[in-house]
Amino acid sequence: MPLNFRALACALALTPFVAPSIALAEKAKKLDLGTPEGALTAMRKIQCSTRDNVPATYWWIGDMYSRVPGERDRLLFKVEGMNVRQCVTVTDPVRGTGAKLVSRELLFYKDPATGEVVKTWKNPWTGEEVEVLHIQNDPVNNTFYSVGRDGKPMSWSGTIKGGMWWTTTTVPLFYRDPLGGDYQEYVGGTYHATEMFNFFGDVDDLLDPKKDHAEVRVGWVRISDWLPWMKMGSRTGDLYFHTAGRRLATWDELPESMKALIVRDFPDYRQPPPGDDARPNETSWTFFKKRVQPAGAKSGGH
Repeated sequence: MPLNFRALACALALTPFVAPSIALAEKAKKLDLGTPEGALTAMRKIQCSTRDNVPATYWWIGDMYSRVPGERDRLLFKVEGMNVRQCVTVTDPVRGTGAKLVSRELLFYKDPATGEVVKTWKNPWTGEEVEVLHIQNDPVNNTFYSVGRDGKPMSWSGTIKGGMWWTTTTVPLFYRDPLGGDYQEYVGGTYHATEMFNFFGDVDDLLDPKKDHAEVRVGWVRISDWLPWMKMGSRTGDLYFHTAGRRLATWDELPESMKALIVRDFPDYRQPPPGDDARPNETSWTFFKKRVQPAGAKSGGH
């Protein structure tokens, strides 16, 4: 709620000695980001909620481009994504109190001209029409503790300035691709990508101890190899996604077209996974491996 400066001025004028002490008391109650407990609480307020088993929904939109040496970047798709999540409190004898974040997410590839979700795509480099596999990552889970893996206390890594807070995280990824062997027609032998996340919002909102979550805006960028369903093999080139979005008040705030599609085809994505979900995380690459049987591969060879 916006601060009423006129009412505040009148109150200060009428109670010159009481109001400052109240202000100091309120200031003292604010979340202390300099402690591991404060940093963990801030993480929960940004990612989910300080209360267990309270669903939160993030939504974002943007573009996906190709980059190939010697040619202009191409806008291949508009994209629209969502993630539904919740946190539960966990404890560890060494790392102390923490939070397990459980989530599932969708991202749809859309025609740049019409905005419609596409089912097939004609590859402009090969001329082949291929089935589009939209991102269906279920689950995407993580666990945070007040003590890190390195044994050091958790700390706040964000920036506060001008009444705003923000965090910037870059995650370089380089490892053996899960689609080896029979899948060389679709993708090369090493997965190489970079994920970049930005979260930001109002600092008073984040530090308010009476609020169990923060109002958050988000930016997400990914640079990666060709998606496996594109059947680009080891051709030179990269993809980059550039998106922005926000935390929604409820799942029902998703765009109507997206909600209808989820209800019809992806009903599990109306709620987060259970707090005790122990499944391994899903990615576009592992999901593709479950869905696509390459030509010449033996049945059950996944």
